Order: sequence, then C-alpha cells, then structure tokens
Amino acid sequence: MATTPATAPPPAREHRAPGLLYAALRVFDLSLGEMLWSRRTVFMALVVGLPVFIAIVIRLFAAAGLPMGRANGVSLTGPIIFGLMIWLMFVRFCVPVLAVFYGTSLIADEVEDKTITYLFSRPIPREAVLLGKYLAYLACTIFVVLPAVILMWLLIVPIGGTLGAGFIDLLKDLVVLALGLVVYGAVFALAGARLKRPLLIGLIFVFGWENFAMAVPGNLKRLTVAYYLQGLVPHAMPNDSAVSLLQSIFLTNPGLGESLFWLAVIEVVCLGLAARSVARREYVLEQ
Repeated sequence: MATTPATAPPPAREHRAPGLLYAALRVFDLSLGEMLWSRRTVFMALVVGLPVFIAIVIRLFAAAGLPMGRANGVSLTGPIIFGLMIWLMFVRFCVPVLAVFYGTSLIADEVEDKTITYLFSRPIPREAVLLGKYLAYLACTIFVVLPAVILMWLLIVPIGGTLGAGFIDLLKDLVVLALGLVVYGAVFALAGARLKRPLLIGLIFVFGWENFAMAVPGNLKRLTVAYYLQGLVPHAMPNDSAVSLLQSIFLTNPGLGESLFWLAVIEVVCLGLAARSVARREYVLEQ
C-alpha cells in the first residue's frame, strides 16, 4: 500500500512592525483622551481663560463709555489692545507656559508613572511614542487656545474697529500662536526626553533665560524662541499705528523670512533630537 508523503505546514506569516507614521497615529489616539481628561486640562482652561476674562472687563468698560487711554501717543482702540494682548498674554505667557507643562510631560510622566516600559514593549518604533504624544499635545492646546483667541477678538476688536477689517489679521494671529505651540512644544519635548527635572528647567528657560536675553542688548536674544515669534507679530498687527507702538516697545525685530527659517530649524532639530533620544535612551525606573 503506497503511503502519501506528509505535506509540510504552510510557512508562518511574517508580522511586520507598523510604520512610524501609523504607529504615531495609534499613540496619538490613545494619548489624546488621557490628555483631555487630565488635571493639566483644568490648568490650561485657567491659563487661557484669564485673557478672555480681561477681554470681558474691557468690553464692559467700553460699553460704559470709559476711555481706553493712550500709549506712546497712540489712542488705544480695540484692534490695538487686541494686538498687544496677543503678544503680552498669549505669545509671551500662555503659549510657552502650556508648552512647558505639556511638552516636558510627554515622556517624563510615563517614566514617573512607570508605564514607559509598557509602551516600549509594543512592536512599534520608539520614536512613534514621542511623536504620537506630541501630536496629541498639539491637538489639545491648539483647539483650546485658538477658540479662546477668537472669542477675545469678538469682544475687543469692535471697540473702535470692525470685525470685517480685522479678520485677515486674526488669521495671522492664529498662525503665530499655532507656530508658537509647535516650536515651544518641540523644545520642551526635547527637555522632557533628555533631562531629569524638565519642568523646572523649562520654567527657568521661559521666565528666566528668555526674559533676560530679550532685555539685554546684543545677540543673546537670538538664542530664544520668543525673539523669532516677535518677528512675526508685527506682520499680524491690525494697522500701522499698532505696528509702530509694538516696535517702539521691542525696538528690534527679525525679518519675516528670518523668523520663519529659524523657527523651522528649531522645530526640526529639537523634535528630531527628542525622538532620537527616546529611541536610544535606556530608562531606568526608580523603585
């Protein structure tokens, strides 16, 4: 009786690890909900809500017929007040503060909670963990900060101005703030990936180093993010009088092209170094 030869089992399918972009989007999906329901969201609402509250007070003062005052010989109208608030309260405070608290925590929180090993045990590139959480940070902050700015614009700009005339300027302001969140976030993501106490160092950078460098004559200010964001702000101001007022306050500004170039360099270098650091660093969890 002839025997049939045994058939070999089919070869097992090779499971390939997902690509960097796909893995980053998966991490983004998991991280977004965690960020939205964290205590940092309450903090973000308080930080962003302060300028909105001030805008409501200014609108009530204007409705009562109280004068807005003058600065540097320029009568303060709604568009000028709005432009100055964008720089003083958003570009120089809200944006860097939110970037510090979110950006430094992207990896540091996972290390502190001892969950970093679970993320790294997944069959995905390590860099995807940082990139996905960075995208979640941008989604959280941009979709809270920009609506608050629009609300402030609706409250203040009609005081001596018109919404139609200031709409293009609003779009420019929104772009400046979004760029600030993008670049500052990359800087502090790098700090969170490489440093032991990134939050403290980030706060020193924002409120110590940047303020010092911006106030000292010379080229030290070129080592700050604020200097290049400052170069974009005059291009987003609503009229010539506001531009002259801003320039009289900050004296020198880089050009538009120079600002965009160096902001792009800072973003690419810092985010790239942060991803590289996460991929190569051995995280030792303290017991």
